[in-house]
Amino acid sequence: MVAPPDNDVLWARSLHHAHNGSPALNGVSLGVREGEILAVCGPRGSGKTTLLHCLSGQLVPEDGEVWFNSAPVHTMNAVQRERLRRDRFGWVGPEPCLVPELSAWENAALPLLLRGHSRRAAKAAAMEWLERLDIGDCAGRRPSALLQAQRQRVAVARALAPMPLVLFADEPTAPLHRPDRAQVLRTLTAAARSHRITVVLATHDPDVAAVADRTIHLLDGRRVNSVQEHEAEGRDACSLSV
Repeated sequence: MVAPPDNDVLWARSLHHAHNGSPALNGVSLGVREGEILAVCGPRGSGKTTLLHCLSGQLVPEDGEVWFNSAPVHTMNAVQRERLRRDRFGWVGPEPCLVPELSAWENAALPLLLRGHSRRAAKAAAMEWLERLDIGDCAGRRPSALLQAQRQRVAVARALAPMPLVLFADEPTAPLHRPDRAQVLRTLTAAARSHRITVVLATHDPDVAAVADRTIHLLDGRRVNSVQEHEAEGRDACSLSV
């Protein structure tokens, strides 16, 4: 087992994983530098979500290595990986997954409260991000009283409030209309730049990927130079075989 380069906050080598026997990742390797925004692009079913789950410790790959700041995530036990996700990582998915009994600010403050921060300090941090995302006036409402776009912004605030070292964003703007999408992306990228947050962003939308410093492409669980080039090569091979 070889330790990753010192300048990579995340590093993965030869990841393999399958769901019910169907390959989701097939030999994917990558490195992500501190403070970098990396876009993982590809069509639905290409392995983007599985890759983020492996990098964040939600899944243990069947084969391969995942390192975070020179610590081997792939050999950690479930408790260690849960602590890592709670204390170092943030997550935004395509659905907000809020706690229905809690208000918007309580949902946004939840990671800080779980870390032992005072209610006052946790609320202040949550309110700062709710205000940045233009939903400060919704802070006292429960999720059932919010629009879908507002709930997604609360989820983004929840991910950013603890100031994670790495933010994993899996199609974070999928449920949003274009104006909301642009505003949320501006907030995410501004937070990443100003606080040196490393962002791994999975998307099939080229407009979303355009905010990233660097882009990698997945297709059928493998890294390719680009989906378009790979498809063109496939068409050329088919024409030669006819």
